Amino acid sequence: MLEALGNFGISWLDPWLLLLTASGTLAGIYVGAIPGLSVTMATSILISFTFKWPVNDALALIAGVFMGGVYGGSRTAILLNIPGAPSAIATAIEGYPMARRGEAGEAIGLTTVMSVFGGFVGIAALAMLAPAISSFALMFNSRDYLLLGLIGILLVGTLSGESFAKGAFAGALGVLIGMVGLDPMTAEGRFTFGSISLMGGIPYVAAMIGFFGVAEALVQLQTLDVPAIKQKIDRVIPKFSDVKRYFWLAMRASGIGTIIGALPGTGGDIAALLAYDDARRSVKNPEVPFGEGAKEGLVAPEAANNAAVGGAFIPMLTLGIPGDAVTAVIIGALFIHGLKPGPLMLVETPHLFWFTVGNLALANVFLLIFGLTGIRIFTKIVECPKAILIPLIIVLSAVGTYAIENNPVHIYWMLLFGVFGYFLKTYGFQVGPVILGVILGPMMDSNYRRAMIGARGDVGEFLWNFVSHPISLVLSVGFLLMLVSQTPLWPWIRKKAGLQR
Repeated sequence: MLEALGNFGISWLDPWLLLLTASGTLAGIYVGAIPGLSVTMATSILISFTFKWPVNDALALIAGVFMGGVYGGSRTAILLNIPGAPSAIATAIEGYPMARRGEAGEAIGLTTVMSVFGGFVGIAALAMLAPAISSFALMFNSRDYLLLGLIGILLVGTLSGESFAKGAFAGALGVLIGMVGLDPMTAEGRFTFGSISLMGGIPYVAAMIGFFGVAEALVQLQTLDVPAIKQKIDRVIPKFSDVKRYFWLAMRASGIGTIIGALPGTGGDIAALLAYDDARRSVKNPEVPFGEGAKEGLVAPEAANNAAVGGAFIPMLTLGIPGDAVTAVIIGALFIHGLKPGPLMLVETPHLFWFTVGNLALANVFLLIFGLTGIRIFTKIVECPKAILIPLIIVLSAVGTYAIENNPVHIYWMLLFGVFGYFLKTYGFQVGPVILGVILGPMMDSNYRRAMIGARGDVGEFLWNFVSHPISLVLSVGFLLMLVSQTPLWPWIRKKAGLQR
């Protein structure tokens, strides 16, 4: 135990490691805030610079970038309605209306504190429950991931607020966009219409920036004469009463984020979505309706996506299976340094496990410090005149899109989706479900194929597997209940069951 505590404290006592972690966290916040610059890309670049470094130095910098980058996406989501990362899509739904009311400072302060809270919950789970949660994550089969994807599509339908049908349609449209490209099993082109440029699929970051950034800029062109809203930044640190009021919601959302983060291949975007939907269903009387700037809608996704960071490290360190794209890159970094993440890591190199835990905790501390500073500068973005801000948004969107692969074709995709998103918004469709459908679509497709292969192509056996295994049965029942709850018969069913008067 003393050895574990000593290794835990390495990152706290070494000034050089402190500097690396702090620098990584600060850089991660700003990388995450720029649409198109993903944490995965930043981590990949870091490996090319740090492969000759000592392993502790490399991991300290990477952990800081990871923790800061997941949070950073909320900044532009709140201020400009442009999520810096897919995990901030739910944050934009509630944060942007608060910014339009002049409450951007309060929204950023609340998301910072709740992100740090969720981060510590995920780190605590990593330290105490890693073997147990990893064993549970291994019990999920392809059909279970398929069900998670289907549930996610239903969840994105609820994001539309007024019409579930419009939300479900938007989510299905996103899935269709995500299917463009080479078939993952047969390598045949799908929806490519013979075009070689479509073989690689449609870059979801270009779609995200177009649907959110360019579409919002086009919508704002209709209100150029409206003066900018002066932001209230008198109080950035949330009130203790607010923290106390949302404590259990943040705890529940952090639990969701930790578990979802520990499921290989999921990550903070799905965790944030599930936590946001849980908040919408469980909070009965929010001060402001959801979709119009409800604080509960900020607390849940921000606590969940940062808790998913600690959760993603659980299968990586204990099983050698990445929890998300970033931990997949980190596994490569560990192999470069001669380490083998997996079941024997806790036995052969326990010091590395505890160093990682301590370093993530330290990055979370720096996240609180840096997250609550510089807010006055950030909020000036919203107060900028629209005649200047809108062209700036489009230029930054083009730069961020081009930076993905240095491909000018992605800029055309961005503009196309921007115009398309503008018409969707004009006719009452939300663009958030479209992007989430693009993200969930490939996961659903690949896991459906694996599940069908596991059933040897027998449809009967394929369907039977959904009710013959405990996890699949629970997810299947949840999926059916969610589907029924959106039908006109649901109020009648609740009344007959005695659930309401």
